[in-house]
Amino acid sequence: MDHPATAPGASGATNPRDHADGPARRGPRPNLAAVARAAGVAPSTASLAFSGAGPVSDDAKARVLAAAAELGYGGPDPRARSLRRGRSGVIGVVMDERLSDAFRDPVNVLTLDGIAEVAGEAGASLLLVRSPLDDEHGAGPIVDAPMDAVVLVGCNVRIDPAVAVLRRRQIPVVAIEADDIEGAVPVQLDNREASHRAASYLADLGHTAVTIVTLPLDAERRCGPVDADREASGVAHTTLERLRGVREVYPDAPAIEAAGSSVEDGRVAGRTLFAEGAPTPTAVVAQSDLLAVGVVSAALDAGLRVPEDVSVIGFDGITVDDSLLHRSPIRQLTTLVQPFEQKGRAAARAALAMLEGAEPQPAAFRSELRIGDTTGPVRRALGG
Repeated sequence: MDHPATAPGASGATNPRDHADGPARRGPRPNLAAVARAAGVAPSTASLAFSGAGPVSDDAKARVLAAAAELGYGGPDPRARSLRRGRSGVIGVVMDERLSDAFRDPVNVLTLDGIAEVAGEAGASLLLVRSPLDDEHGAGPIVDAPMDAVVLVGCNVRIDPAVAVLRRRQIPVVAIEADDIEGAVPVQLDNREASHRAASYLADLGHTAVTIVTLPLDAERRCGPVDADREASGVAHTTLERLRGVREVYPDAPAIEAAGSSVEDGRVAGRTLFAEGAPTPTAVVAQSDLLAVGVVSAALDAGLRVPEDVSVIGFDGITVDDSLLHRSPIRQLTTLVQPFEQKGRAAARAALAMLEGAEPQPAAFRSELRIGDTTGPVRRALGG
């Protein structure tokens, strides 16, 4: 189910036509009836062809899209549809996770805070749209939800078909930390470069036996070692970028995939790392702070000292419950601090700019390495 936010509505602004080969240009819009006549189909068939849903043959869809291209028609005007449905000024937010999972991660919540702040100031509403991952056809409500612009959070190339439908509907798309998605304005984080810096810091401390605990590589949410085949089949943008950054410093570093980003997922990975008889790394790079806390907890359970026996670095810079580490003097993780809310604000500003017919500004943000209590010089070689 889609969950609208409670921010007040606002009047829809002019929505520019999206062109892949240049800046958006405004002009008179041909109507759907003209496209239907040119394609030799009923208006309802033409409408279904653009929504991407409904019983439309491939031949009819091809004729509709060809006629639309010839006439310069990009799809039904979302402003008109919004008025018919009594809605206006809606920005949709799509996350590359099922909504039931997305809000267990504080990173998603903080990013959404940034989007909501800017949207609310502009008088716009937010609509949380079910991920295409929740729909067996890979589209879901993203293709026909009543929204004037869409912000994709962490999505990858699997969402391309749905984005193509949005572009035909002339709905602006902004992508936060995503693969290169045609027609989407990018808001990026230096996941690869930041992870490289973290790994270099460990190398400067003398660590050579380093293991990576990764976020999920895809929607299957497996847990266990990441071999070459598993890595090659991965599609999660953030996970792969952070993995590549560490591998630039430690090309042969083994990796363990976590089933999610939670303290418990980190503990599960840590128990594997620190199992009796297994070679023990002197340092662990965890791809989120929650995973890092779980790894630290597992290390303490195994009788290891952090950072004297094993160093741990996280990623995010979230506030961590100190009670989770009460068995040690640790008060702050060494981590890469990312600007969650700034990313969200930049994405919302880009979406609003496109709704106003202005040129949107892509954005790129940098994470900062914050040295805490969980890293130190390598002390001794550990082993089983």
